[in-house]
Amino acid sequence: MQGGLKQILSHGSVLKSAVLRHVQLGSGWRQLMFVRQETTSTARIEEHGFESTKISDILKGKGKGADGSWLWCTTDDTVYDAVKSMTHHNVGALVVVKSGENKSIAGIITERDYLRKIIVQGRSSKSTKVGDIMTEENKLITVTPETKVLKAMQLMTDNRIRHIPVIDQTGMIGMVSIGDVVRAVVCEHREELKRLNAFIQGGY
Repeated sequence: MQGGLKQILSHGSVLKSAVLRHVQLGSGWRQLMFVRQETTSTARIEEHGFESTKISDILKGKGKGADGSWLWCTTDDTVYDAVKSMTHHNVGALVVVKSGENKSIAGIITERDYLRKIIVQGRSSKSTKVGDIMTEENKLITVTPETKVLKAMQLMTDNRIRHIPVIDQTGMIGMVSIGDVVRAVVCEHREELKRLNAFIQGGY
């Protein structure tokens, strides 16, 4: 899967270059026809092109589903209760907040934490606290609403993580999964193919 995702990251620029070369190497009259429009048309493709989708677009697309990103547990909750909540809400991770009135972000707990630190090690989920197995806040990898989707994908594949919190100046505002990111990239590639096709046929 890692190789496939990395291939997606480079596919866009290769495809665009190939199409533009096809246009430039066409027959003489076709080359002349495109000379006058080249600057304007290419600029429009760059404006809309690959890597234009942001994390904020994913959150908007999820609509109320983005509320799942707000699901949280505390450091004092048992791992059993945290996993039960994940299962109930059909999410793969929970934000962990510190116990007490402050409730500042302490970290994140994921399905992978449960498998690696509870199941594999033979520990009891009912007697282990979330704070004992979570990924701590200072080790969290995060993105902002303005982060480009391909950048988020790169962070997730390089660090082998499936969920990444979204933060802004006010704090935690959501979370996206690798599935969310891949779907956004695939959708963006479809739109880019349509734009490149329109460019070739003179639609720009």
